[in-house]
Amino acid sequence: MSDASNEEKIIDLTSPEYYINRELSHLQFNIRVLEQALDESHPLLDRLFFLCIFSKNLDEFYEVRVANLTQQLTFAREQAGADGMHPQQVLSEIHTVCSATVDRQYHILNDTILPQLAQENIHFLRRADWSEPQREWVRAYFEESVQPLVSPIGLDPSHPFPRLVNKSLNFIVALEGKDAFGRETGMAIIPAPRSLPRIVRIPDELTTGGDHFIFLSSIIHEYADDLFPGMSVKGCYQFRVTRNADLDIDHEDTADLASALEDELHSRNFGEEMRLEVADNCPEDLANFLLQQFNLEQNDLYRVNGPVNLSRMMEVIGQINRPDLQYPPFTPGLPKHIKFNKSIFESLREKDVLLLHPFESFTPVVDLLREAAKDPHVRAIKQTLYRTGAKSEIVNALVDAARNGKEVTVVIELRARFDEEENLYLANRLQEAGAVVVYGVVGYKTHAKMMLIVRKEGDRYKRYVHLGTGNYHAGNARAYTDYSFMTCDDSIGEDVHKVFQQLTGMGEALRVKKLFHAPFTLHKKLIEMIDRERAHAEDGKPALIRMKANGLTEPKVIRALYKASQAGVAVELIIRGMCCLRPGIPGVSENIRVRSVIGRFLEHSRVYYFLNNGKDEIYAASADLMERNLLNRVETAFPVESNKLKERMKSELEVYMRDNCQAWDLQPDGSYLRAQPAAEEEVVKAQAILLETLASAS
Repeated sequence: MSDASNEEKIIDLTSPEYYINRELSHLQFNIRVLEQALDESHPLLDRLFFLCIFSKNLDEFYEVRVANLTQQLTFAREQAGADGMHPQQVLSEIHTVCSATVDRQYHILNDTILPQLAQENIHFLRRADWSEPQREWVRAYFEESVQPLVSPIGLDPSHPFPRLVNKSLNFIVALEGKDAFGRETGMAIIPAPRSLPRIVRIPDELTTGGDHFIFLSSIIHEYADDLFPGMSVKGCYQFRVTRNADLDIDHEDTADLASALEDELHSRNFGEEMRLEVADNCPEDLANFLLQQFNLEQNDLYRVNGPVNLSRMMEVIGQINRPDLQYPPFTPGLPKHIKFNKSIFESLREKDVLLLHPFESFTPVVDLLREAAKDPHVRAIKQTLYRTGAKSEIVNALVDAARNGKEVTVVIELRARFDEEENLYLANRLQEAGAVVVYGVVGYKTHAKMMLIVRKEGDRYKRYVHLGTGNYHAGNARAYTDYSFMTCDDSIGEDVHKVFQQLTGMGEALRVKKLFHAPFTLHKKLIEMIDRERAHAEDGKPALIRMKANGLTEPKVIRALYKASQAGVAVELIIRGMCCLRPGIPGVSENIRVRSVIGRFLEHSRVYYFLNNGKDEIYAASADLMERNLLNRVETAFPVESNKLKERMKSELEVYMRDNCQAWDLQPDGSYLRAQPAAEEEVVKAQAILLETLASAS
C-alpha cells in the first residue's frame, strides 16, 4: 500500500480542525465587500454603494444568523457544526470581528469616502456648516414636514418605553424641567417618522453648485427643543435596534401557509432584540439604559461615529447626476440567431441557448414567456417563482397567458426570506387572473428556477424549457451573474415536467433522466462525480474538478473533495461567500484552491465541472453546496451537453481562476488574501473580460 494511502487512512477527515465555522466565514465575505469601498479601481459612487451594502449585509447577518445562534442558547438547542465551535464561542468571536470591522467602516466613511465626495463637490453638511439661508430652509422643512409627523414619547410610569420597530431610526433625549402637567421625566424617546427620507437634498439655489445633503438625524437634533416646549434638551442621541427577523412558522400545525405567513410578517418588526447601535457620543448612563430596556449585554452595543442607519445613504446615489463617478452603462449582448429570428421557439428548434447575465440580456427569457402567452399553439405554462420583483415582466406575461386561456400553473415560494410579502401579493394577482398557484412542498423551499411551455406542433406536444441559476427578476439579472439555459430537448423537457408533477401533485419520487434534483438525487450525484474523479486520479489519469457557487458548507461534499485532493485531483473552487473547507493543508487539501471574486456584479452562478477522463461533464444549478440546498430544498442541476457551449463555460470558469485583481484566495487559517498581478504579469479582471467579450458599450 502506498504512503498516500496510509496517510489517508490515518487522517480523520471529520476532525473539526479541517473545517471553518460558517458564520465566521460569512463575516469574512462581508469584510471583502467592505474592502471594495477602498478599491480605487471602482468609481467613487460605487465605492459608497459597497460601503452601504456592507451595512445591509450585516443587518441581515444579525437578523438571521446571530438570531439563530442566540435562539439555540435560549432554548438549550446548541448545535456545533463540523468545525466543533459552540454557539457561545461563535457569538463571542462574531462580536470581536464585528466591533473592529464596524469601526473600520466608519473610518472609511469619515476619512476616505466623505472627503473624496467633497472633492467632487458632493457634500453631506453638518449643522455647523449650514449657511444662514440653508438654516432658514431647514427650519421651514422641519416645521412643515417633520414636526407634524413626530410623536415624542416622555418616559414615565404611564408612558413606558415604547416598542420600537426593527432597524428604525430613534433618538434618546435627556431632558431638564417640568412639562405642562408638572412631570419631571428626565428622559424621552423620539422615533423618526418612517415615511420621511433619511437624507434630504438642499435646494440647488441655496448652494454654490454641486450636490448638498443633510441627514434627517441632523434636523431632529437641531430642533429637538421644539418638540419639548418649556423644557431644556440636555442631549439628543440617535440609536437603532436590530431584531430577529426570521419568520417562525409551524408547518405541521398550519392549514393555510399564506394566511399563517401574513400573520407572521407583522411580528418580524418586533422580534427579539439582537444588537444596539448608538451614536458614539451617547453618555454611558443613557446607553446602559437602552441596553437594559432591550435586554442586551455590553457585547451587543456598537458605538458609531456617524449615521446609525448607514445603509440608507444608498438613497443619495440615485439623486446625484454624476455619470463620471459611476460605472458606464452597457448594452447586454444577444446571440445572433436569437437577434435575427422572429420567434424564440424557432431559435430553440435550431439549437440550445445559453446566456450569462448581466453580460448577456435577460430579455430572451422574458420574450419566450411573452411569446408563449400570445401564441395560439401554446397550451400550458408552468413556472417557479422565488424572487421576482413587484413590477415583474415575468408575472405580467403569466397574467396575460392565464387571461388568454392558457393552463398556467405557478409554484411560488412564499418563504423566500424578506420577499414574503411581495410574493403573497404576486400569488393573489396570479390567482385573480385565473392561474393555478401552489406554494410548493411543506418543509422544503422551492428554490429551483424552471419554466416549462407546452406547445402543440402538428399532432404532438413539444416542450420548451428555461432553467436558470438565478431568479426570474429582471433587476437581479442586471446586477447578478447567472446562467440561463433554454432548450427544447425532449429528455430535459420530460424531466422538468416530472419535477413539476412532484411539486404540484403527490406520489413517489419520479425517475428523471438528465437533471439532478434535490432533495432526491443532487447530493448523491455530486459526491459520485467527485469520487469518480478521485478514481481517475488513483488510476494515474488526469483529474480536475472546478466548482463555482455562493457557499460551500456541506460536510460530506467537503470530505469528498478532501479525498479527491489526497488522491491528486486538482480541485479549483470559486466560492463567493461562506466556505467551510480549508485549502492548502498538507496531506488533506494541498491540491485544493479556493477563491472568491468580488467585483462590479454580484457573483451568483452555480456551475459544476468534471474532467471525467476526457469525457468532461458540466452542470449549471440553482443549488449552492450547502446543507439547506442539497438536502432541504427543491433544486435542479442541468447538464450542458453541446460541445460548443461546454467549451464556452469552461473558458468562463477558467477566467475566474486567472483573475488577479478582484479575486481573494482563501488561506488555511480562514483568512483571505487579495490576488495581485506580478510586475510583468498580464492584468486579468474576470468580469471586465466577460463584459468586453459578451456585451457592448451603450
